[in-house]
Amino acid sequence: MTEKNDTSLLPAADTVDTAPVVIAGLIGGFAAARVTKVRALGGVVLGAAGVYAGRTWAAKRGAGTTAALSAVYLLGFGLSHPLAKKIGAWPAVLTVTGVASGAAWALSDRPHA
Repeated sequence: MTEKNDTSLLPAADTVDTAPVVIAGLIGGFAAARVTKVRALGGVVLGAAGVYAGRTWAAKRGAGTTAALSAVYLLGFGLSHPLAKKIGAWPAVLTVTGVASGAAWALSDRPHA
């Protein structure tokens, strides 16, 4: 585990739990776009959270896990749109968020022996 660099505004990458970051990115991005009616703002929230989570995935688990979790995160975002046509917007966002945050916990955040 790395200590926090006092000159950085961010905690050390390997100390961050990413499931909450994924939740904030997907739900926060959707909510920001919906409330403001500015889709680009939702994209900024989604992207910032994705980059922040990716930094931790790379530090904790390496490139392969980072690629896999990034794909789950982005596919979740993409698949929420057609899913919303079938089950509604919020249920779709919550469904893909559950899958993506569960994957982040299982592959990155969960303590490994």
